Amino acid sequence: MEECVSLLVLGNQDLQDSIKPQKVEFHSLNFNTTLHWQPGWAREARDALYFVQYKKNVVCRGPLKATGSSHLGPATCLKQFTSFPLFLHRYGQSTWQNKDECWGISSHVCDLTHETSDIQEPYYSRVRAALAGVYSSWSLSCRFTPWRETMIGPPMVTVVHSNKSITVKLQAPRSPYRRKRGSKIPMTNYYDLLYQVFIINNLLDEQHRVLVYEGKEKVIKIEDLRPGVSYCIVAKMYMPALDHSSAYSSRQCTVLQ
Repeated sequence: MEECVSLLVLGNQDLQDSIKPQKVEFHSLNFNTTLHWQPGWAREARDALYFVQYKKNVVCRGPLKATGSSHLGPATCLKQFTSFPLFLHRYGQSTWQNKDECWGISSHVCDLTHETSDIQEPYYSRVRAALAGVYSSWSLSCRFTPWRETMIGPPMVTVVHSNKSITVKLQAPRSPYRRKRGSKIPMTNYYDLLYQVFIINNLLDEQHRVLVYEGKEKVIKIEDLRPGVSYCIVAKMYMPALDHSSAYSSRQCTVLQ
């Protein structure tokens, strides 16, 4: 009897290890944030169910100095002089919260956009798997701070051509967060962003992009172009403070008449 119990315990431990989620990572674009993971190495892990928790690593509970919205940043922590650590909470002191929509799911992705809406704060998440009544241990993500780590998407580009010029209209990517009136807040409210606009002369080289504008204007005019030539416009967002650039926008092409 004792031998059977030992084999059962060993078997459960092996199953726990083999179904444990791997590579738990945050992915974020314009503050749309999802948690991704891979199933354990065992073939049976593909039938596992997953359970997600998250926590905020609160580093400041004092008042925040921001501009117009609880989501706008960067916010500044206004620490008060006191003999008690009223404002500072280190990782490990806050409690793990269940993500109800990702509790017992078969998917390997969980949307945590709402849960990570304090964009200045660092977050952690963890995932465990269950199969045949056996639960794996938790797999922990790396720390994730939305304001520092989200990827900025490209701008939306519209082009209108005339005889020898192209007018380019630019719109910054939007965050998932909304103003009181309901419109989504643009990413330019969170960062000091510049538009970079490039032109491609398809007659010369379809892969060669020439930078023609960098700045904050939303409408620009490119002049002295050749009639009868096919041109394409692409643009991206650039963040000088962190030296980050977005991907290029999709090409908007036109032939000047």
